[in-house]
Amino acid sequence: EVQLVESGGGSVQAGGSLRLSCAASGFTFSSYCMGWFRQAPGKEREGVAAIDSDGSTSYADSVKGRFTTSQDNAKNTLYLQMNSLKPEDTAMYYCAAGLLYRSDGYCSLAWYKDTYWGQGTQVTVSS
Repeated sequence: EVQLVESGGGSVQAGGSLRLSCAASGFTFSSYCMGWFRQAPGKEREGVAAIDSDGSTSYADSVKGRFTTSQDNAKNTLYLQMNSLKPEDTAMYYCAAGLLYRSDGYCSLAWYKDTYWGQGTQVTVSS
């Protein structure tokens, strides 16, 4: 059974940092496109960052230069380091496994019916 368990969310002031973790089990971690998504109240879920098995990354324009995703294949754990946080980063953050690949072979920020999801962890940034 595939399981994704996020942790590390919390409340922080603007300009602060948080590090999210996603512990994965039940599948071969290094064989999947992994990623982070977020959803704010009343808004659609949006892709934040994706990472390929070789460490290649993709980011949404809104977080480039501020967020960094990484993975530890030995620990089956995905990370999202978030720096210079802004109030508009406030959302529920979800870990995802099994994202679509782009035509150039890199992971995209797109999911499909077979994408696996964690339960989410809340990030709140106050001004």
